[in-house]
Amino acid sequence: MSRLIGVINLDHELDQLKELTYFRCGAAVPFASRYRLIDFTLSNMMHAGVHDIALFIRRKYRSLLDHLGEGRPWDLDRRRGGLFILPPDWNDPTDGSRGDLQHVHNNLDFFHRSAGQTVIHAGTQHVNKVNIEDVHRYHREKNADVTLVYKATEQLEAEHASCVRLEIAEDGRVTGIHQEQDHHNIYLEMFVMDKSLYLDQVKHCIAHQDSHFFRDAIQKNPSGLRIYAYPYEGYHAVINSVESYYKNSMKLLDQQQYQALFQDQLVHTKIKYEAPTRYTQSAEVDHSLVANGCTIGGRVENSILFRGVRIEEGARVSNSIIMQKCTIRKGAIVQNVILDKDVQLSPERTLIGDSKVPYVIAKNSVI
Repeated sequence: MSRLIGVINLDHELDQLKELTYFRCGAAVPFASRYRLIDFTLSNMMHAGVHDIALFIRRKYRSLLDHLGEGRPWDLDRRRGGLFILPPDWNDPTDGSRGDLQHVHNNLDFFHRSAGQTVIHAGTQHVNKVNIEDVHRYHREKNADVTLVYKATEQLEAEHASCVRLEIAEDGRVTGIHQEQDHHNIYLEMFVMDKSLYLDQVKHCIAHQDSHFFRDAIQKNPSGLRIYAYPYEGYHAVINSVESYYKNSMKLLDQQQYQALFQDQLVHTKIKYEAPTRYTQSAEVDHSLVANGCTIGGRVENSILFRGVRIEEGARVSNSIIMQKCTIRKGAIVQNVILDKDVQLSPERTLIGDSKVPYVIAKNSVI
């Protein structure tokens, strides 16, 4: 199998998680008590042996840079290859490229220097466990120009409204790409394409003043590409709003959902050395996901706690997501709430949100 080149493209991912994306891009949003959304895409590529990965990002990337570092948790801190974080570069005054094409045009050296001959292109808003090696094998067997990954979703949810849908023939050939709301074949914003063809299509799009590679090169398909679809059947969650983030996070409290995401294949993240969670004599914890480094003296039920959370005696937390290093003081009540990092909740305070639209508190807030 030829070596793969990874491209994680965040250029068209909108920061729609309100307070959670005030200070970070969506890819850096914490998820499942110890991870970030980008961890799932990086881990999928890692398990497929992808050693050259380009990250295309345009804005609010400080938090993401801090999380990724040199890429060591994903075995990407290499002398040759590894993780390349590539913000757009406008040093060329003759550059006429726009949109995500600008990232490729201004970083052609990354592609030319890589020994890989096939590009695996993905985003981070679709959380999944796609076996990229299987996708690549399918791509070769079909002799496809492009292979798109999709999930046939049984029940359409609100977060699927903005997703691209695929029309697929019996032989796997894609016959239509659109956003008609009653179609269940959800495109996972992941495709495979040979490197030479990928760069040729980028060049063609720039020459025609296009700005969006997927839309202008694949969806419109002016070159008559042979486009096939790979059916993915595993865990899948779309995180493109506060409501979808909250709903899909809370689903992980179900053991089957949790195992579907984390069994069989490890998900890697930034390593932090912290002590195990400490439960005092007054602590009551039921049906919750608790990371290490916490101190719990109050009652916690149906909730997700990230690293270093402190819940004092007499405090009550239910149906909530509490992110890193938050402190909930004595007697406080938190229900249907998302607290971002480093929130300090004073004694006897009460925060209650809606069960479908949680109350979100921005990071570093003191209430």
